[in-house]
Amino acid sequence: MLPLDDCLYALQASIPHLTRSALHRCFQRHGISRLPDIEGDKPKRQRFKRTPIGFFHIDIAEVQTAEGKLHLFVAIDLTSKFAVTQLVGKADRKTAWEFLEYLLSIIPYRIHTILTDNGIQFADQPRNRNTAWSCPMRFDMICEAHGIEHRLTKPNHPWTNGQVERMNRTIKEATVKRFHYDSHEQLRTHLNDFMAAYNFGRRLKTLNGLTPYEYVCKIWTSEPERFIINPTH
Repeated sequence: MLPLDDCLYALQASIPHLTRSALHRCFQRHGISRLPDIEGDKPKRQRFKRTPIGFFHIDIAEVQTAEGKLHLFVAIDLTSKFAVTQLVGKADRKTAWEFLEYLLSIIPYRIHTILTDNGIQFADQPRNRNTAWSCPMRFDMICEAHGIEHRLTKPNHPWTNGQVERMNRTIKEATVKRFHYDSHEQLRTHLNDFMAAYNFGRRLKTLNGLTPYEYVCKIWTSEPERFIINPTH
């Protein structure tokens, strides 16, 4: 049997006025425009495994007001998309573990995994890890006390899942890139309003039209064992 392209050329040679597109449409009508699928040619597609709620990605971004520079801590749940932010004057180890404690006080369900980069706020530099002079960080001690696995992105590797980076960009586009703030307090007030509107009012396609808060409440009805307190309260 001749390949399909060879058949096209042979027919065009015998019928000069017949175009390739017209012939192809004819083949389509009769269901012979392509070779039949052979079982086993393509692997079956499988859905990605759904991560339980409680997997947070934390990152830091810089923002600016007329008073100067601030650092923005952002944490987002990779499944529920619920996000928590905090503005601080310095981005150091102390403000990092303080933000972690703040996150734990806000979220009504158990956090099982936290993903961060390799910044000095979250971890020792790779060359200093597992050495005689390395010591446990307060951030890791809090994670351990709450049964949280602290994961780090690969050193010198920019690729992450991108969730928190997109959230950083969304926050900046809605605040500092669109408005001028005379004071840090103005930015804090607007940021709090934006995050409330996002968590409780923004319907997301990836959550089948639910808001992050509505999705959390939905999980509460089906998996209450994951929760510390009732989120509807």
